[in-house]
Amino acid sequence: MNDKKSVFVVGAGDATGGAIARRFAREGYIACVTRRNADKLAPLVERIRAEGGVAHAFGSDARKQEEVTALVAGIERDVAPIDVAVFNIGGNVRFGIAETTERVYRKVWEMGALAGFLVGREVAKVMLPRGRGTILFTGATASMRGSAGFCAFAGAKHALRALAQSMARELGPKGIHVAHVVIDGAIDTPFIAENFPERYALKARDGILSPDAIAENYWQLHRQHRSAWTHELDLRPWMETW
Repeated sequence: MNDKKSVFVVGAGDATGGAIARRFAREGYIACVTRRNADKLAPLVERIRAEGGVAHAFGSDARKQEEVTALVAGIERDVAPIDVAVFNIGGNVRFGIAETTERVYRKVWEMGALAGFLVGREVAKVMLPRGRGTILFTGATASMRGSAGFCAFAGAKHALRALAQSMARELGPKGIHVAHVVIDGAIDTPFIAENFPERYALKARDGILSPDAIAENYWQLHRQHRSAWTHELDLRPWMETW
């Protein structure tokens, strides 16, 4: 077990999170994937295993401190040391400011910001004694600027970016690479295909982000030599307006 390492992917959905887990599994990492409903992870786990990798699925709510603490401790104890942690929870909703309820704002903040803090803190605790590790946070266009209708999402994503910056400055000198990835553009997902068919049609011209291409960038971030670490990376299609 001592030579084994795990990648911990929080928010391992059908697109980006799943692609990241698969990419690291192909390199020999044990993929520990989690979302609130573990049953929804079955297709991803089966695919990783079919590709020759090892994967374990966990159901947990990253907004709850006790669940995050127990999950990280369990992976460290029963699976393998967490060498890479990826926080990939979204929470993108759109409401006008007058229609944004306290419940919506709080829930989006809990998903996008509080959960990121809890995951980042707990994995930092286990990485610090080893003096190594990689922690990657998935951001969005809203991490950089607010837009009409996105006060809750932008607020959470701005907070997550600030967390990543603070952690990078604190943990970098201690051997832990922390990076924030700005995903600026539509991703190749069933949601985009069903709700934005005109945008999805750009896939044929590489006009939307490929989950596998995103995952490759996460792998390369982890592989970077510490003499030239990237702490923020923005990814967008070549034809995206920005």
